[in-house]
Amino acid sequence: MSLEAAGAYPATRRRAPQALRQLLRSSSALLGALLLTFFVVMAIVGPSVAPHDPREHHLADRLTPPVWSAEGDPSYLLGTDQLGRDVFSRILHGARVALMVGLFGTGLALTIGVVLGLLAGFFGGWIDTVIMRLLEIIISVPSIILYLTILGAFGPSLWLLIIVIGLFGWTTSARVVRGEVLVLRSREYVEASRALGQRPLNTLFKHVLPNVVGPIVVVGTLKVASIIILEASLSFLGFGVQPPSITWGQMLSDGRRFVTSAWWLATLPGLSITLLTLSLLFLGNWLRDVLDPRTYD
Repeated sequence: MSLEAAGAYPATRRRAPQALRQLLRSSSALLGALLLTFFVVMAIVGPSVAPHDPREHHLADRLTPPVWSAEGDPSYLLGTDQLGRDVFSRILHGARVALMVGLFGTGLALTIGVVLGLLAGFFGGWIDTVIMRLLEIIISVPSIILYLTILGAFGPSLWLLIIVIGLFGWTTSARVVRGEVLVLRSREYVEASRALGQRPLNTLFKHVLPNVVGPIVVVGTLKVASIIILEASLSFLGFGVQPPSITWGQMLSDGRRFVTSAWWLATLPGLSITLLTLSLLFLGNWLRDVLDPRTYD
């Protein structure tokens, strides 16, 4: 029996046409895809096309409302903040930081979680015990306290934040992958691989890993959303990415003092965070349905 005939390789490519049709039929998934595309384009080209320098002060134009307001200025599409900085330009720059932290932090966390989950589920024994006890220690500490302690001790920065998120954000992916591997390791194609004398690690990464790609993609999509919220929360508290970098969390923190007099300062970056995370959640739910092997015949 060949490994392919035994089901060693996922049928993702065979599901692609059905997945595309499901995307077009699902209003939430289609909306999520469009929103995410918009934010990705904003992050890539936004800083280059921003109408103003997001750090330049124009005190004479401070607290100018958005252009659709009666007192709005056409040169400031979304108004200005308390220092006269253009809100639209700052949101464009903040999108890049949000997606950078979300994608790189998720990439590092997934890499660690997937490797540890594969090892724990496939080999079991003391390897599984050590990894699971380490996982339990990490999840027993409130994550926000853990991040605040480390960032406060070493000084917050963009890359330190990404590294910390990666080193302590792998627990969910590890548990999901371990659970999948516990089921897969008794399948026929794994037994066939062992019978053919392949090395355990070769069997693990060549034949088991491709069959857990679906859950990994779903977990990763949702993880990006949670990391974006985490980064905004830490920046709001002053422990995230520091100036001169611009983040939506910083904008929320600056705007909270002007909620009654300049509502757009907190509302617009808050709306950006909400829409970006919603787009990822919508896509995550769609991917969960598409990559579930029970979805299609």
